[in-house]
Amino acid sequence: MNILEGSAILLIVALGMTLVVSMGGIDLSVGIALDFGAAFAVVALKEYDAAWYVAILAGIFGGCLIGILNAVLIVWLNVSAFMATLGTFFIGSSVQRIFTNGGGPISHRRMPQEFRDLAVGNIAGIPSEVVIAAVVLILYFLFLECSIFGKRIQAIGLQPTAALIAGIEVKRIIFVGFIIAAATCAVAGLIASANIRMFTPLSGFSYLLDAIAAVFIGASMHPRGRPNVMGTLVGVLFLGVLANGLNLMGLNFNTKDALSGVILVLALAFAIGQRRFVVLRKGQK
Repeated sequence: MNILEGSAILLIVALGMTLVVSMGGIDLSVGIALDFGAAFAVVALKEYDAAWYVAILAGIFGGCLIGILNAVLIVWLNVSAFMATLGTFFIGSSVQRIFTNGGGPISHRRMPQEFRDLAVGNIAGIPSEVVIAAVVLILYFLFLECSIFGKRIQAIGLQPTAALIAGIEVKRIIFVGFIIAAATCAVAGLIASANIRMFTPLSGFSYLLDAIAAVFIGASMHPRGRPNVMGTLVGVLFLGVLANGLNLMGLNFNTKDALSGVILVLALAFAIGQRRFVVLRKGQK
């Protein structure tokens, strides 16, 4: 349960990244969307004395702003996803520093209990953040794996030109996809801010590389090497178990990061090698 609680926020962010990678792109601004979700919610609660549900809507709106900026740059201005989201990352980072006068946290110790329960509450004995992550996981599975919209996203990721010829509205789907991904990351920001009762600028950056790693670990386990929801779940749990195990070993910070990198590379190499072996055996039959 500790591993599930510790992996809940990363799973939500990684699911947003899965959506973007499924479209054939990359999103380096998922951490900024998380930060904006946390910032908008905390400011709404502290400065405007908003109700807890209004703060949740404000946080999701903050994340959507990041998604809209990415979508405009990519769809309307034809900037590559890598460069567009990198630019959004720098813009969002600067905005956070300016707003907080250099990066100081915004705390709100009298946060409503209903909002706090997003992180510290429980539903039927299960931590609420685990329940929220599970709900997001199920929704993403139904959305990406079972819906027509999800099939079109996968088609765009595989062959965007062929998808366009087939009559799929590629630009509209990419536009909506980036907004959904950013809004998802904002949900993670709500949980993070509810947990520590404050907004810490640039804290979302710590989830970026792990989210990318989880998505590609999951993709390497897919028979066709495609990003998928259940594979991302496996990747997140793998990283959670790895981090927990290294902490129990009592390794210092520098050694832990180096060993994490080595184990991650070996796991990816093993997964890719196993998939190629299976494909080769099928070809021989």
